[in-house]
Amino acid sequence: MKQLLTTAIAVFSLFIASAQSLTTPAPSPTQTIKQNFGLSAVELSYSRPSMKGRKVFGDLVPFGQVWRTGANSATTISFGDEVIINGTKIPAGKYGLLTIPGEKEWIIIISKQTDVTSPDAYKQDQDVVRVNATPQTMPVIMETFTMSFDFMKSNSCVLSMLWDKTWVALEITTDVDGKVMKSIDNIMNKDNRPYYAAASYYYDNGKDMNTALNWVNKAVEASPNAQPWVHTLKTRILVKLGKKAEAIAAANNAIRIANETKYPEFAKQNEEILKTLK
Repeated sequence: MKQLLTTAIAVFSLFIASAQSLTTPAPSPTQTIKQNFGLSAVELSYSRPSMKGRKVFGDLVPFGQVWRTGANSATTISFGDEVIINGTKIPAGKYGLLTIPGEKEWIIIISKQTDVTSPDAYKQDQDVVRVNATPQTMPVIMETFTMSFDFMKSNSCVLSMLWDKTWVALEITTDVDGKVMKSIDNIMNKDNRPYYAAASYYYDNGKDMNTALNWVNKAVEASPNAQPWVHTLKTRILVKLGKKAEAIAAANNAIRIANETKYPEFAKQNEEILKTLK
């Protein structure tokens, strides 16, 4: 009898241990997104609930109440550098991302609180910025709550929030130009100057094209028969300056170098430019 009892206890213990170690998929799995942005990165962590036949906004997610903007744990967003949202400068750091959904208007909140999982835990005096946003109706249904960084530019992006047929957007900007221009001013007074990178930035951002041409010429001098991307940039700068004859000569030279160095994509780019100059 004692042996049977011992065996039963052992079997029961194994059953409990097995049950305790059981792992199942999370109903609202967590996603972390890290996006390079400006001169740094922005990181978003949130949980992704699904509709599962339920009515979402105005029911599962009530209108007029603070929402964690996800499920389970709090949603957080981290900025590696200072950003600007709705005119408010926000220092680098980790923040809570909260929303107050509405039928015709949402309020998006960046908060110092990074642990809000219910309306009762929210403290408005911890808000860093509040933004009013108009929800847009999508032509398709998004079954699982999704957030993404879209419309990426060097100094701005849009944080999209999509669920059911609703899309809400938050624009985030950062002062890239001021920092890059200061860096260029400093580094161009030293040895080993990054002529190509500086010329590229000037070209891409509509700065002084004559300065860009001077720098790209110096980059070409360093590699006269290599790096077709450098010669292609020279072609583009000359086009922007309206120097047609010089641009045609530069394009033909870039095509030659691209073919010799086996970079057909740059040969094609210059061929397309030549078509616009005829």
